[in-house]
Amino acid sequence: MQFEKIVDLHCHILPGIDDGSKSLESSLQLANEAVRDGVTHILATPHHLDNDYVNHAQDVIRDAAAFQAELDSRKIPLTVFPSQEVHINGDLVEHYDDLLGIDEDKKYMLLEFPHGEVPQYADRLIFDLKKQGTTPVIVHPERNKGIQNDLGLLYGFIQNGALAQVTATSYMGGFGDHVKEISHQLVEHNLVQIVASDAHALPGRKFVLSEALEQIAADFGEGKAREFEENAENLINGEYVAAHDYSPIKKKKKFFFF
Repeated sequence: MQFEKIVDLHCHILPGIDDGSKSLESSLQLANEAVRDGVTHILATPHHLDNDYVNHAQDVIRDAAAFQAELDSRKIPLTVFPSQEVHINGDLVEHYDDLLGIDEDKKYMLLEFPHGEVPQYADRLIFDLKKQGTTPVIVHPERNKGIQNDLGLLYGFIQNGALAQVTATSYMGGFGDHVKEISHQLVEHNLVQIVASDAHALPGRKFVLSEALEQIAADFGEGKAREFEENAENLINGEYVAAHDYSPIKKKKKFFFF
């Protein structure tokens, strides 16, 4: 299937500011890979407020503009926007002025949980962000151990007004069969609303966004794949996106043979 444009809302493409790309050269290589994959617009989302990286809003805006100038000078047909992958923490709202949204008005924001758990205060933080007028988009829930063990956690967050993003590499099996199976379940039950690359200049973290959209179309119909891509466009433009027709995922019963 063909897309006039593909918007990637989660990508670690800016050079030298997190674990995504160590140099301008590797960032430019990522950009060329994105273009070959059909990506036309990228939200640059360096880690912010996790255990390793702090990338203040104004610094990201500056770095994204500098990288865009490099792309333009090399005639690489890719448009980059500044944002952050914001790591959850208990006092996040106190840092609100230093947070970048998916869109300029912060109607939506990428929110990352620790890989090993879902913090107990997550519900409260989602509520507090919603009070600020920001809908959190939970990134790669399929790779979070807490959600893997209880998919009902994500269902609860969606019920409370959050959105979620599945990673293209997860959907295509790049993180193993277990993560792939969960990714397919999340799409099937409408518990994720967008797919994004989460690309890094690392082995196994490349652009397979077009491939994932095509596979989603094969699995669930072209309408689902187009909805995912349109949701990405709407989010970056600050337009209305909401979860719909979502349903809980029932645990498979275990059978014991004696």
